[in-house]
Amino acid sequence: MRYSRIVPRKARIDAAALRRLIVRGIEGRAIVRDDVARERFLERLAKLLSESKTSCCAWAILPNHIHFLVRTGIIPVAKFMAGLLTGCAASFNKRHRRRGRLFQNRYKSILCEEDPYFLELVSYIHLNPLRAGIVDSMEELDGCPCSGRSALVHVVERERQDAEYVLASFGAEEKTAQGLYRAFVAQGISQGRRRDLSGGGAMRSNQGWKAPIRDSVRPKGDERILGQSSFVLGVLKSADEA
Repeated sequence: MRYSRIVPRKARIDAAALRRLIVRGIEGRAIVRDDVARERFLERLAKLLSESKTSCCAWAILPNHIHFLVRTGIIPVAKFMAGLLTGCAASFNKRHRRRGRLFQNRYKSILCEEDPYFLELVSYIHLNPLRAGIVDSMEELDGCPCSGRSALVHVVERERQDAEYVLASFGAEEKTAQGLYRAFVAQGISQGRRRDLSGGGAMRSNQGWKAPIRDSVRPKGDERILGQSSFVLGVLKSADEA
């Protein structure tokens, strides 16, 4: 009889930093079924962002998964996510008269090196509804309530979304910055799903695992971190990990 090797999951790295967070429904089921559920999630998120001094730069809420980019503040990401997801699950179960787990396994948390990944992550997250077929064009995406893009192009105002910080990366003048943001996101449509933004350090920062960047003696990888070898090593050292 052949036994499969069980690899224990690594502990989370609770450092204040830019993070890509992904939550999926158990067995691929819907966790956000309608507009009411989505707005309740955003209200709960805004409250926690304010209380924890956390900044949200991008988000997308699809029926079976939620995807957002935050810069963590005064509380660990584990505590932040526990407060967010526990409340969401309780509200969902009560509303739909169900019991049991709502989310698939643990949420995914990837600690990200800001340069050069910040704008790439904002673009990728905001394109989620287009990739999922919820909208058919960039014009529809502007007003889509499923993503934070609408706040960046000022179709709607979103409480606690740090739209100003994102636009400042494209320029000081608002209209110019919005135009450059639109053009930048449009370039990402043809790229489809991107494994290179999924963590793994330098091992995935260039064409996935096939062509690792050798920016030091040997590339360093960790699925909890997105960044070059020097960034990965710095994070692990700060977290006192071998």
